[in-house]
Amino acid sequence: MTWDTIILGAGAAGMMCATQCGGRTLVLDHAKAAGEKIRISGGGRCNFTNIYAGPENFLSGNPHFCKSALSRYTQWDFIELVAAHGIAYHEKTLGQLFCDTSAKEIISMLHAEMTKAGAELWLETSVINVGHDGTVYSVTVEASGKRQILTCTNLVLATGGKSIPKMGATGLAYDIARQFGLSVTDTRAGLVPFTFSDGRFKDISGVAHPVRATANGTQFDEAMLFTHRGLSGPAMLQISSYWHEGQPISIDLFPDNDPFEELRTRRQDYGRRNLTTELATLLPTRLVDHLGQHMDLSGNLADQSDTRLRALCDDLKSWQLSPSGTEGYRTAEVTLGGIDTNDLSSKTMEAKTRNGLFAIGEAVDVTGWLGGFNFQWAWSSGWAAGQAISERS
Repeated sequence: MTWDTIILGAGAAGMMCATQCGGRTLVLDHAKAAGEKIRISGGGRCNFTNIYAGPENFLSGNPHFCKSALSRYTQWDFIELVAAHGIAYHEKTLGQLFCDTSAKEIISMLHAEMTKAGAELWLETSVINVGHDGTVYSVTVEASGKRQILTCTNLVLATGGKSIPKMGATGLAYDIARQFGLSVTDTRAGLVPFTFSDGRFKDISGVAHPVRATANGTQFDEAMLFTHRGLSGPAMLQISSYWHEGQPISIDLFPDNDPFEELRTRRQDYGRRNLTTELATLLPTRLVDHLGQHMDLSGNLADQSDTRLRALCDDLKSWQLSPSGTEGYRTAEVTLGGIDTNDLSSKTMEAKTRNGLFAIGEAVDVTGWLGGFNFQWAWSSGWAAGQAISERS
């Protein structure tokens, strides 16, 4: 069977691309349903974009690569599409937009746009082999125990990265890219919780607190959550993308102020109270109890000199921790690294040395921050490739 375009992967980027290609377009996926990562995202309400999305919110070997696609299909373009389909949404913190009702509305919207564009979707279809005879690409697929060979002029790699393998994530896009001579950068789990092998935070699992977290010189002001296995919450997920194994992370437990003057004032008024009692008015009590196991918090406030109070506050504003690792791809929201941007056109997402071969979304070495940025990259890169294919046909 001959197609103009075959898109491997019915996720956010692949479905978006299919809405733009025109001609005979086929989307293939081995899953039972399209857009599974969309469905589970944002607690089932899909943080579908961020009103502040821009190149500065992305990591890549080439930080300039994402600029073209993001500027030509913006968050406002996608918001307009969402509104046109009557999907109610709201803004949470830091510009994050969520569906009011369900992430399934975004999936239905993409289905509708694909149908309008004439694209077909084949689910529960496995890709066995991909080739090129010098003229067209061939894709050998298997469904319901039967194999067939499909051919196409344009082949789009939209199968994502390695994150959340239980949902079927694989390195298929990387394998095909290498097969056709494209480079793939080192990959690792991103937007993922930290682990500590000694289980040091088991006693305060469930405690959350706003912090300023720093790794490799990059910092985020958001909430941190203590877990049985380590540290999670938005602040930890954000800096995990900048952290490398063996490096420390720094936690400022008072991101908005320095508690030194507050404790000095309390020392005058409540000098007979325990230091831990007063700290517990500024931090969660269970966290103070935990800190007392690792820092000297003994004595009353009156016993604390300015020098000692200053040293304590410095420690609380720069709590140094060395994670054992992360939860890995099992729970990672994204995969860092991927198909090398040096081998792709930033305008069309097409391989520079392979006509008709495109790579989009998470498969590419472009990774966004937590908060809707990765979805925006999916929409923008999928749109850019689809437009390039449409203009060529």
